[in-house]
Amino acid sequence: MNPAPAAPTGRLALLAAGVLAAHLLLLEAPSPLPLQAPELLRFTTRSITPPEPPVPAAVAVVAEAPPPPRPTPPRPRSEVPRAMPIPLAAPAPQPEEVTQVAVAQPANPVLQGAQVPAPVRLKYEVTATYRGVPLQGEGELAWRHDGKQYELQLEARSPLLGTRRQRSEGRITPQGLEPLHFWDKSRSEQAAHFDRERGRITFSNNQPDAPLAAGAQDRLSVVLQLAALVAAQPASYPPGTQVAIATASVREAETWIFSVEREEDLVLPGGAVRALKLQRLPRREYDQKVELWLAPRLDYAPVRIRLTNPNGDTVDQRWSSTDKG
Repeated sequence: MNPAPAAPTGRLALLAAGVLAAHLLLLEAPSPLPLQAPELLRFTTRSITPPEPPVPAAVAVVAEAPPPPRPTPPRPRSEVPRAMPIPLAAPAPQPEEVTQVAVAQPANPVLQGAQVPAPVRLKYEVTATYRGVPLQGEGELAWRHDGKQYELQLEARSPLLGTRRQRSEGRITPQGLEPLHFWDKSRSEQAAHFDRERGRITFSNNQPDAPLAAGAQDRLSVVLQLAALVAAQPASYPPGTQVAIATASVREAETWIFSVEREEDLVLPGGAVRALKLQRLPRREYDQKVELWLAPRLDYAPVRIRLTNPNGDTVDQRWSSTDKG
């Protein structure tokens, strides 16, 4: 018989050597799991696959919305000045302080409102002293108006001194009297004119013009203006109240300040009457003193007017009778 061929045996030997070399390589490899064991591979896939690590909360917040602004870190203690003064805001003025300032100022007659009396004619007995000599006379106050325009005239007569006449004309407003012209006549007549358009008071004797203040009166209309103010709001004029009114003569304009005194019981030629006394406070040495008594039951009519000059001369007009209309 012929011998078997040698080729297959050589091939088997080569195959065995290759398998042995592969096993040796697998034993030296870092992986403990042989790739050829399918059952073990399936077990590994189910049991030892590590779970994914949880997503940190910060990452989730970033994914949903922008992060809030980071707070400014506090300054180190060493950087904060210990002795730094804290500035304080100036305290606001208290309401009572404002009230005190307002009370200290004279009342503004323009803001008070006025109630002018009905047309009337008042007659007076006049007692005067002139250079120490007593004099007797009579006087009359005529007040006429139609609700829009007014005319006011005061006349005093004495056998020795003759006649003194003052007259005022103007308009009636919700604030009272608004004079336009004022005349004063004893030996000669002089006048003051209220130029409302230019805001000036002009004088007939070439005296310099004076500014026309709000609520300005002349020396005659101021008497009825005070009566109208008090009649409108009697409770607003308790004793101690001061009323400032710009008042013009035929030479100048100045502020007259009247002080509300008290109610007095008067016995006059026209009868007994209770009246509220107001007094002009002289501001200069040569100022004339003016005293008024306004009777509430006679529509605050001036039932007595007493004037005192700096040299001591006086004129006292005391109510004697009334004619309506």
